[in-house]
Amino acid sequence: MFLLPLLVLFLPFCLALAKDPREELIRLAAANNGVIKLDERTYDLLTSSKRNWSAAIQFTALDKRRRCAPCKEFDPAFNEVAKAWQKVPAAERDSHFFGTLDFDDGVKVFQKLGMQSAPAVHVYPATEGPRRPASGRVSPSTYDFSFGFEAGPLAESLSHHTPVPIPYQAPIDWARWGAMTGITLIAAATLRFIYPVLKSRWTWAAGTILTSLVMTSGYMFTRIRGTPMSGPNGQWIAPGYQNQFGQETQVVAMIYGLLASAFLMLTIVTPYTSSPKRQRAQVYLWSIVIFIMYSVLLSLFRVKNRGYPFKLLL
Repeated sequence: MFLLPLLVLFLPFCLALAKDPREELIRLAAANNGVIKLDERTYDLLTSSKRNWSAAIQFTALDKRRRCAPCKEFDPAFNEVAKAWQKVPAAERDSHFFGTLDFDDGVKVFQKLGMQSAPAVHVYPATEGPRRPASGRVSPSTYDFSFGFEAGPLAESLSHHTPVPIPYQAPIDWARWGAMTGITLIAAATLRFIYPVLKSRWTWAAGTILTSLVMTSGYMFTRIRGTPMSGPNGQWIAPGYQNQFGQETQVVAMIYGLLASAFLMLTIVTPYTSSPKRQRAQVYLWSIVIFIMYSVLLSLFRVKNRGYPFKLLL
């Protein structure tokens, strides 16, 4: 008779000891959107040597005194993945847990693991039951942050350790879609105003002529060889047939363009000028331009090919 009151008194403690630790982990995860906020006791509970569940644990230092910017950057991604895991049916969800251990809540754990930096994510596989790895390796693995701090790569990597893939979907980037919509509308409005210009044959003729001038002046030669814009001490003319600077290409294209324009003016515009005085002035003007430009072109040719004996003005 004396033992019965003692049994009644100690019965709650006995039931508490016999309680499945998984139930406590499920309750803690549900209370915080799927993330168990760990301390030294709950860390030992989650990583028990006899566990038939797996766990992904984030080691972080979010206190302002720690000044851990990467921790603050990565924490939302970890929480998003853990929240996505809550959408999984209970049968699979309750066999994998997400936990986060802050340095200030688990200093001894950090010391025991020899951790000197944060953030870090360790994945603990099950040590018992059907989810125990076939290889028998039950030591934790570490997430590789070379994939970045985004939630997508983290969910993909952790899905290799969960019973079913983590159903994470990246949120809609409204800012990006808004910017793309704005750019599309601006482009459409701009095209409406410049369409007559694009439709004109003179626009395409000018573009074709400019492209031809640039290409014949050696643009592709300099691009393929990767030559610099200019040489040492500001030199822009490269000596020799097989050498050319980028700035030299621009000058040669300008000379070719002026010469071609002068010949076109003499052959197309000048003959149809009604005033004899203006016609005579145009003949003199464009003849002088041709003479000067050819002098510049020959002087450029003499610099590139030293020993060339001929010249006009320069």
